[in-house]
Amino acid sequence: MRLATIRTLEGTTRAVRVEDDVLVDLGAPDLGAFLADPAWTERAAAATEPVREVRGAAFAPVVPHPGKIVCVGLNYRTHILEMGRDLPEYPTLFSKVADTLVGANDDIVRPPETDAFDWECELAVVIGTPVRRARGADAERAIAGFAVLNDVTCRDWQFRTKEWLQGKNWEATTPLGPYLVTPDELAGGVRPSLEISTKIDGETVQQDTTADLLFDPVALIEYVSTMVTLRPGDIISTGTPGGVGHARTPPRYLQPGQVLTTSIAGLGECRNTCVAG
Repeated sequence: MRLATIRTLEGTTRAVRVEDDVLVDLGAPDLGAFLADPAWTERAAAATEPVREVRGAAFAPVVPHPGKIVCVGLNYRTHILEMGRDLPEYPTLFSKVADTLVGANDDIVRPPETDAFDWECELAVVIGTPVRRARGADAERAIAGFAVLNDVTCRDWQFRTKEWLQGKNWEATTPLGPYLVTPDELAGGVRPSLEISTKIDGETVQQDTTADLLFDPVALIEYVSTMVTLRPGDIISTGTPGGVGHARTPPRYLQPGQVLTTSIAGLGECRNTCVAG
């Protein structure tokens, strides 16, 4: 199934199932609220009330208000090597706040405080059931599905200190969408093997496969849930492949007016224009 949160003409949001060219109402204000129902899978499959056509729909972030966004740095072999680092023994974790999120076709706001605005296409894991200290099959069952996330980063702020949070948490910079796709529809299931890419004004700048992840989605759920309970609607962003602007010679960064397209096979794409803040 493909599930999403759309914006309505009344200024609210609704959770929907994307069925061919039709959006089917799921009876919840957004996908985060919908996933909180333990019977969400059955409800999603049984829904029949169409709300509108997909064409022209305004997609909000898949989960507009996640309780947690846990991000993983340095998780693709190609990206680790291009950044001149050794392969890590454990996942490198940091967090984002919900105010960073935008929809799949919203503008990305470049803050006036940065001169190093960079792209990072990532596979996002959406949690569908509460888990703590999950292992094996329990960690697999916790995955509601996957979406596209772009961890747009202010590199000059990121590397002011050894901690990355200040480079990763700028408002209205992180597309998440357009929809959640359940594992049963993807090659590799809960450990998907999918082509992932980024284009700037049509030029490919990142291209890899999620099979290159050092720590796959199940391993990340096992690791993160050891520390804290993961709850429905929480997001784990699994890291970016090689090809980021900061690692180029000379470095290359996003400029206002450029169109950034991040896509993952089977999950759709986020297409966002960079605008000056």
